[in-house]
Amino acid sequence: MKKMAGGLLLMGVVWALFHFHFILFDNRIKILAKAHYTLDNTFVDARGAKRIRLLLNPDLAKAGFQDILNEVSQ
Repeated sequence: MKKMAGGLLLMGVVWALFHFHFILFDNRIKILAKAHYTLDNTFVDARGAKRIRLLLNPDLAKAGFQDILNEVSQ
């Protein structure tokens, strides 16, 4: 039973890695659904001046990074 629970937990983590961007801002972490199921840009550091560079990233732009950025800056 423990092996099955461990397997389900591992599958859930892998599923989350393929489906969400985890974006670290100065004082919080935001989760954004990915537009494509890849491991690219899974963990994103958006602290400080790096935000402007991230706006030009096509994967994040397609997923709606601008909306999250507007929400955080208010």
